[in-house]
Amino acid sequence: MRKKELRFLVTFHTTAGAMAMEKICKSSRIPGRLIPVPREISAGCGIAWSAPPDAREVIDKIIETQQLEVDGTYELVI
Repeated sequence: MRKKELRFLVTFHTTAGAMAMEKICKSSRIPGRLIPVPREISAGCGIAWSAPPDAREVIDKIIETQQLEVDGTYELVI
């Protein structure tokens, strides 16, 4: 069983939005991965980008500059 830790999550309206986030973050070497949206929150497509909390500032800038359509952003222990 994984140890629970604080994560920064970005949820999306569409799977295409989630895939775009993954592509941008991977090419920019920003840590994180796609995960199913935890039960504690909800999202349109059911997929979230999970990253360490210290990556939040960089990810927020990516969302803004790339004009990604996100459902929401959260800090959650998962």
